[in-house]
Amino acid sequence: MREFRAAVEAGDFAALGELLADDVVFRSPVAFKPYEGKPIVAAILRGVGRVFADFGYVRELADADGRGSALIFQTTVDGVSLHGIDLIRTNEAGLVSELTVMVRPLSAATALAAAMGAQFPQIQAEAMADLTGESR
Repeated sequence: MREFRAAVEAGDFAALGELLADDVVFRSPVAFKPYEGKPIVAAILRGVGRVFADFGYVRELADADGRGSALIFQTTVDGVSLHGIDLIRTNEAGLVSELTVMVRPLSAATALAAAMGAQFPQIQAEAMADLTGESR
């Protein structure tokens, strides 16, 4: 999805949030249970933006129906090199309805889990602010 890629690469998390469906489902590489809903998923993506360094997409693949994309990326987390893929599915309105992230190697997944764990109090506060309409 070109708009998603452009927003991520620009660090434009406001635009990224606008691309999410209200009922978006996010499957994290480091959590068993999916996260559901635009406020928490947008906050998680902002948290990811704070922990990834030297992020870049290196390849994009698209389904024939135009509703599915795979964006392959490289980044670092706390000095650990990480390779990953964003699997994106859009709804009829063109908004992201599903986002599944996979990462490798295990050392990078472990570093990501630790870095995102440290972000989670802020992520939860941001999601709550988004739900209640409070400014961050």
